[in-house]
Amino acid sequence: MRRVSVVGNSGSGKTTMAAGLATAMAIPHLELDSIFHQPGWQPLPADEFRAAVSAFAAGQSWVIDGNYSTVQDIVWRRADTVVWLDPPRRRVMRQLVRRTLRRLTNGEPLWNGNREQWTNLLRADPEKSIIAWAWTQDRRYRERYLLAQSDPANAHLTFVRLRTPAEVAAFTGGMRRGGMRRGGMRAGRLRLGRRDRRSWPSRPG
Repeated sequence: MRRVSVVGNSGSGKTTMAAGLATAMAIPHLELDSIFHQPGWQPLPADEFRAAVSAFAAGQSWVIDGNYSTVQDIVWRRADTVVWLDPPRRRVMRQLVRRTLRRLTNGEPLWNGNREQWTNLLRADPEKSIIAWAWTQDRRYRERYLLAQSDPANAHLTFVRLRTPAEVAAFTGGMRRGGMRRGGMRAGRLRLGRRDRRSWPSRPG
């Protein structure tokens, strides 16, 4: 496991997970939001976005987090593992609202000087509100990544679906203890229930 794509709904914990994984593996980490969202929340043009991601993905090892379909082909072509964070929607929304309120209250700077806006809490347009986006996209992301697991085009990828904080902690902790080795995953260290084991890890084909 040398090149890892971390995906999941907004508020699922992608960046925290990806950063921890990159630290445990001592490899570079890229948050796609950090290059897509330019100053003033202006989106990076698609060709420039793809070029920047291609340059990073050309590296020998990395962790990239984000769901952008514009560059998914670039990331997944080079990746060997997809870590999919898929907590229940109620947990996603609770985490996302808490994170958004913290950022708003603290005036926390995000990417390229951007900050969350209070008006986003009241908007119903998913294109304008991260809260509305996460609520409306939850089922779509689940359908998207379930289909991706069975797509023959992704046969080179190992999919790891994590649904609870315990699974995330066990997976990241396994990395810190050297629980992942070339040629496969040592899942025996994870104390998962029978139901959870059906989705962790899973491989298409």
